[in-house]
Amino acid sequence: MQKRTTYFFFSLLLAGSQFLYAQRVLHVDVLVVGGGTAGIAAGIQAARSHANTLIVEETTWLGGMLSAAGVSATDGNHLLPAGLWGEFRGLIYKHYGGSSKVATGWVSNTHFEPHVANQIWKEMAAAEKSLQVLYQYQFKSAILQKNSHVAGARFISRINGDALVVYANQVVDATELGDVMASAGIPFDLGMESSALTGENVQVPASNDIIQDLTYVAILKDYGSGVDCTIAKPAGYDPTEFDGCCLDFYKDTTRIKPGVDCAKMITYAKLPGNKYMLNWPGHGNDIYLNLIQLAPEERANKLVKAKQQTLRYIYFLQQQLGYKNLGLADDEFPTADRLALIPYNREGRRLRGIVRFKVQDISKPFDQPYPLYRTGIAVGDYPIDHHHRKNPAAPQHLGFYPIPSFAIPLGTLLPAMHTGLVVAEKGISVSNVVNGTTRLQPCVVLIGQAAGALAALAVQNKKRDARLVPVRQVQSTLLQQKAYLMPYADVSSADLGFEAIQRIGASGFLRGKGQPNAWANRTWFEPDSTITVYQFISQLPAFVPTKNLGNPSFINPLSKWTEPAKREGLLSMNRAIELLEAIDNSMSFLTHKSYDDKKQYMTEWVRANWEAWGLTNFQAERPVTKRELAILLDKIIDPFSVLKINHFGNYSSS
Repeated sequence: MQKRTTYFFFSLLLAGSQFLYAQRVLHVDVLVVGGGTAGIAAGIQAARSHANTLIVEETTWLGGMLSAAGVSATDGNHLLPAGLWGEFRGLIYKHYGGSSKVATGWVSNTHFEPHVANQIWKEMAAAEKSLQVLYQYQFKSAILQKNSHVAGARFISRINGDALVVYANQVVDATELGDVMASAGIPFDLGMESSALTGENVQVPASNDIIQDLTYVAILKDYGSGVDCTIAKPAGYDPTEFDGCCLDFYKDTTRIKPGVDCAKMITYAKLPGNKYMLNWPGHGNDIYLNLIQLAPEERANKLVKAKQQTLRYIYFLQQQLGYKNLGLADDEFPTADRLALIPYNREGRRLRGIVRFKVQDISKPFDQPYPLYRTGIAVGDYPIDHHHRKNPAAPQHLGFYPIPSFAIPLGTLLPAMHTGLVVAEKGISVSNVVNGTTRLQPCVVLIGQAAGALAALAVQNKKRDARLVPVRQVQSTLLQQKAYLMPYADVSSADLGFEAIQRIGASGFLRGKGQPNAWANRTWFEPDSTITVYQFISQLPAFVPTKNLGNPSFINPLSKWTEPAKREGLLSMNRAIELLEAIDNSMSFLTHKSYDDKKQYMTEWVRANWEAWGLTNFQAERPVTKRELAILLDKIIDPFSVLKINHFGNYSSS
């Protein structure tokens, strides 16, 4: 669809004076509301998917948490450099001269200056011919058709008050707090759910509206020894407010004992360029403010409290701890107070989507009633991390399952009833507990990329309802962009079997092994390992009957493998081929052969294509590796394409 622009001019007579204001009307394929962490990714991906795309952003920056909010020490996905997250990180490496140059603090493997992130995202956006970005427009309301279809949005210019109306085939809510879905009247959740409601092991007896603490981030710069950068003493300053932020200032022993001294605390998020990010949760500059349901002006007024607390914390560091050489960076944010452009919101509204992603789905993905992992469109590996220290009304000892790395289901991005809207950022359909891991920057980038892919595919397929876009179509688009469907930490996108392993994993075969691991959880595929016959066929019956739904004469080709003797030992190359041929006995190029001929022909076909698939050392009797087996499954059976799935991960005959 070509973008169309219309201008309407209105004259308003008020108190004897005449004011002229304009209403600009645009028509696009995909409208992304918000150019934050998810929004910029959604816009880039939608444009790459050949949709005429517009991002409307309230500030002058792109990147949200990663830039405008100043949270430029990334959490998680170090071994999962998927899709646009990996692309962005690669450009960060290039800017600074390699991965070692950004390992400057101890909270993360990747640190960078916020303005650099903004610059990189703007360069990436400019490279997409189908993407336009409009800055300094504040979201006002969603445009609804028949009360259930989101057809666009209205905005107002923060510069001159002019109105902007955008009509779109698909809208992506990439706002920080889920403002579009709220304006559209789409059901959402806010705050904590009780453990009885979710079945999660959280110690929350009753649901409430408590959200996580937010932070107004500041970036300090080392101006050199002998330079006194101490700010004016903020009103209401009391050093005991920050008692317990580090071991060197720990007087009130009723507080939780700090785990680090002050010298280590200050280097928590040391950035390149001798800069320091201030985002310290333990008696630092976290603050509890629930602004979600307020109007923009009310939010701004409330956020003054957060800014003042951060300024008091800066003064504490300078005056009480002696870091007078560290002052607010003068080359980061284009704000009068030199603080971040926006707050770091850890939580907002959460969509009531087609599915709700809960901690059980992460901790034991293969044991749930709905195999949501098969519908994965983004991956994460960060632990569940909740910030509630600044709110005494919040439970302070939440219990969480240890989790491995995980895949986020596509259905979390889609409203259960409304059409025309895809939800991204931190507003996806997850439990309050799970928000504690899906909210982190790399994960949110990937959520945004998936939202952009889905919205563009809905346009291409001429679907008003994005729920009608096949799950596999979205996943295939993302795989083309080197995104991960399955969170395998030991199979990079450079692996010759990467796409096959991702497709086979998302089809329910050759499952990985999850491993909770402190601040970087894992799921291992172990591509060079072998597998027993029993391990292999124990996962296949779920596939075989489904492929033949409605066929009363179907005979399970695995029946001969139920004998104990057949199930013992490692799976060899020839036994693997025999099993796969038995399963896929309807392959068109084999139908004219007898069984013995088919077995021989299949082996010859595999041998002939072995090297073309990038594999070596074809020996019929040796054990097959999981990488090789994934490629065989992908090439011979192709369950990813054959097995249609719904948003719950169940196989479908249609």
